[in-house]
Amino acid sequence: MRRLMLLRHAKTESEAPSGRDQDRRLDERGLRDAAEIGGWIGRNPPFPDCVLVSPAVRAHQTWDIAWAAMMGLAPKPRVELVADLYGAEPAQLLRTIRTASVSDPKRLMLVGHNPGMHELALALAGSGDGARRKALANNLPTSGLAVFDFAIDDWNDVSFRRGRLVLFVSPKLLKQA
Repeated sequence: MRRLMLLRHAKTESEAPSGRDQDRRLDERGLRDAAEIGGWIGRNPPFPDCVLVSPAVRAHQTWDIAWAAMMGLAPKPRVELVADLYGAEPAQLLRTIRTASVSDPKRLMLVGHNPGMHELALALAGSGDGARRKALANNLPTSGLAVFDFAIDDWNDVSFRRGRLVLFVSPKLLKQA
């Protein structure tokens, strides 16, 4: 069994001072939401063994803040910045997931961007709770977390429509609950 966690970066400023999209930082809401989702992850194991993070400032800020909220609640995972996550489409994201077979974590998290992360989540969801699948179909919002289980023993076997959506949560959904 393998678990994949897809975390979209938190809410950002509309433009970076540098003018480069990769340099956009989290805004005030993003800072709060990243901490909230991190705290939620810390209170709801299992935790990721390995986290692959886009090199965009907003993605690694999201991870750093989420991890700070988890610290003491979760064991520290191995974290890597992966250039291929920035602007990736579902096929590229799937290739990145499959590279995890080298280190073979049982639970892998990606921290990245839409539209690729949302499209990937939709493509992976072969089964799972209907209400969660319907909610995810609408959007993978900023700080949204989609969690999939795969009945496999090797990350190379992850493929579209083989995942079971076990969880979909976001700060907005947490506030509504």
